[in-house]
Amino acid sequence: MKRWTYLVIVFLCLAGSLRALSAFSNDELRAPPTPDRLNEIERAAAASGWRGLAAPLQAAAFRAYESDSQSTEAWFLLSRWAEIFGTTDAEFLPRWIDTINQLHVNHANMPAKYPVYNQPLSSHVSPALQAWLLANTDFSAEFFSQLSPCDLLTNSFDILSQLQARYPDKFPIYQNLALAIALVYDVPPPPDWPHSQVSSSVLPRRLPAPADAFGFWVRADENGRTLQHLAQLSAAELKFVVDSPTPAAELEWAQTNVSIPLSVFGKIYNIVRYRVDRVQQDQYVWPYDHYDLATIVNKGGICVDQAYFSCEVGKAKGVPTLLFAGAGHDARHAWFGYLDQSRRWQLDAGRYTEEQFITGLAIDPQTWGYLSDHELKFLAEGFRLYAPWRQACLNEDFAAAYLVVGNLKAAARAARAAVSYDSRQLHAWETLLTAESKLGASPLEIENLLREMKVAFRNYPDLEAPVVHQIAASMRARGETSAADFEEEQFAQKVAPTRSDLNLDHEIETIQHSMAQDPIDAQLRTYYALLKSSGSGAGIEFFDRIVRPFAENLKQRGYPREALQAAQQAQSVLSIKPNSQLEEEMNLLLAQLKS
Repeated sequence: MKRWTYLVIVFLCLAGSLRALSAFSNDELRAPPTPDRLNEIERAAAASGWRGLAAPLQAAAFRAYESDSQSTEAWFLLSRWAEIFGTTDAEFLPRWIDTINQLHVNHANMPAKYPVYNQPLSSHVSPALQAWLLANTDFSAEFFSQLSPCDLLTNSFDILSQLQARYPDKFPIYQNLALAIALVYDVPPPPDWPHSQVSSSVLPRRLPAPADAFGFWVRADENGRTLQHLAQLSAAELKFVVDSPTPAAELEWAQTNVSIPLSVFGKIYNIVRYRVDRVQQDQYVWPYDHYDLATIVNKGGICVDQAYFSCEVGKAKGVPTLLFAGAGHDARHAWFGYLDQSRRWQLDAGRYTEEQFITGLAIDPQTWGYLSDHELKFLAEGFRLYAPWRQACLNEDFAAAYLVVGNLKAAARAARAAVSYDSRQLHAWETLLTAESKLGASPLEIENLLREMKVAFRNYPDLEAPVVHQIAASMRARGETSAADFEEEQFAQKVAPTRSDLNLDHEIETIQHSMAQDPIDAQLRTYYALLKSSGSGAGIEFFDRIVRPFAENLKQRGYPREALQAAQQAQSVLSIKPNSQLEEEMNLLLAQLKS
């Protein structure tokens, strides 16, 4: 057979296959894709690639959604797999690099360059895994609900393929554990993780091989050494188990030598003796040659060592844990959180309320950035484990897809449906605002929508704050300046007793904007105005986030006298207790500015 004749036959076969894929009947869309249909889709993808299948599969998903099919989710997830599998690394990697740069989660331990082969992402998915993914709606829903723009999918897919091939019998049982490892181990951890008060020579910042990690936690679970049943946890919970730099031998030591029930797991913090002498000697970095769990117990430590020990013992026993660091009025502190026996997050183990710690920072191992305040509260509330949230996310996925194809009315309807299932679906509100704005909604109508959003997030101040500022900005644009000021003042008063850091966030934006654009005299006026309005009685967080950066910036730009005066004025205004960490750091800053 001549070559051109063969190519024509292949082309006609492929065209017929694509036409067949577009001919989904209404009856077929009422049920999930059948095994025969999935096989047909895989054959078409193997012959012509996934890219050409994404559009007909998305159209089928839209039809299923608009007919209120009970199988809408299955068809939509199938279309999402087609879209991702058809994306090439040449398209994906530049977007991914831009994202991690914009979100400031790139770090020194990551490679400087990533090879590009111009191959589809499906080339990183084994045929066995590809077939399994397409047929498993629950896993697919879990995957896409966890997917972050910071996930390096080329590596995540490689890890999933490797785990399925290495553990074919265990993979379906512990599929969420596999997913957690794939999303956490896609890039190396940063050099200051899990905390910066121990050197890298004593605690190398390394994760184990993915297959070794999967095998370790599966064996621990099967042998009854875990306090949580790992096969029952979500990937969102399990990523706080697998994010451990502790070698397997140490984790096994913890399983054998540390016995504490999950019902009182917070007490593990005090197993490590607190070393007051290290604090008195300003010895905040671990001073010994070993940082293994047994040595920490033997030597004792400060709060960050207590928190680290607690977290690592928890992970050894299959308990999701978080290490927190926070700034109080006069000092900094570290504590930990864990998932308790009722599958609720306890986020204040080892946290001392008398120190008035405002908020704590914890690292999300999936992105290696900090978890936001609302993300932590969402974790604690646990609502994302239930059906209404899954429906909210599905409707938001459709809203976003409609927005991309330009069907604005459908996007607005789907987004409204999403927030009716759960008003905490932030992305749905954002899609709804975008769609309504493009549909020509008036400024007042957008304001009313923002006020709905404000009510939805009234218990999440870090989400409510930007909405309040958007409302105020819109009011000012309409000439309602006094009302806009009142809107922001009300919010500031509401959060002042417990979340003064949110007011501080707004002030930081003000000073940073001034430092970037204003002449020095205007910068000084802005700084002293903030010091007068918010600095009186403030503590170490105001010092960390406004005083020190402003003074250091002045000195670097050649204004040492003004820098020293700015710090000295802050010293007279802030509430600084004798012998506190704040006093020590203020004195250190003054000494540096005088030198």
